[in-house]
Amino acid sequence: MQPAFLICVVILAVAASSMSVAIKSFGVYLKKEALPLKKSLELLDENDLTPFKIVSKHKIDNKEIIKALGTQDYIQWIIEDTSESADSAARKFLLFITYYKLPDRVPHVPEECYTGGGYQRLSSDTVTFDMENEGAKTAVDGKYIVFGSTRVSHWRKNASFPVLYFFKVNGEYAKNREEARVALNKNIFRKVSYFSKIELVFNEKSVPPTKEQAVAMSGKLLSVVLPILERDHWPQW
Repeated sequence: MQPAFLICVVILAVAASSMSVAIKSFGVYLKKEALPLKKSLELLDENDLTPFKIVSKHKIDNKEIIKALGTQDYIQWIIEDTSESADSAARKFLLFITYYKLPDRVPHVPEECYTGGGYQRLSSDTVTFDMENEGAKTAVDGKYIVFGSTRVSHWRKNASFPVLYFFKVNGEYAKNREEARVALNKNIFRKVSYFSKIELVFNEKSVPPTKEQAVAMSGKLLSVVLPILERDHWPQW
């Protein structure tokens, strides 16, 4: 216990205490409080989704996967657009929504999840989802990625499928993880913070939809589901 060492410890302790007081004085919150959903995502009203029909609902049973996902607030639903023709490549797809009520990072973007699961990224782009609800037109930017299987077999040659996603972060939309992190990091004057990821996966058909088909179908579904999420589920910001 040298005198110089003890002096350094005291100085650091005083500095840390002063910094803590300064942060509180300016209303800065580095540690957030949990912000729960208004209503669980699992209670999303299926009757409000017309012309979309829920074909099946999937739950993740693996505890390790749930731990890695970082939340238990999610839905994984296979959805079908009953107004589309039976042979439409975009008629049936997966809707995957996650919610983080106490976020400290933005995990699990498809770029990492699918490549970790044995797929390769073939292409990616920024897209715009055009939506219309009760005569009002809006648009949200998101990410479009095409993945291909690295496990080519005799029955499934050159299999590929598109994944589209974006975030809702503290009341605003973000088209990728970088924008989501910026939105989280700039929120230093509030006690709470949240983000939600909306993901659509078109891997239910042997022939995947084109980019235009996938984006159009995503916009069609989002025109229905986003107003429900805004009204009944996501916190009022």
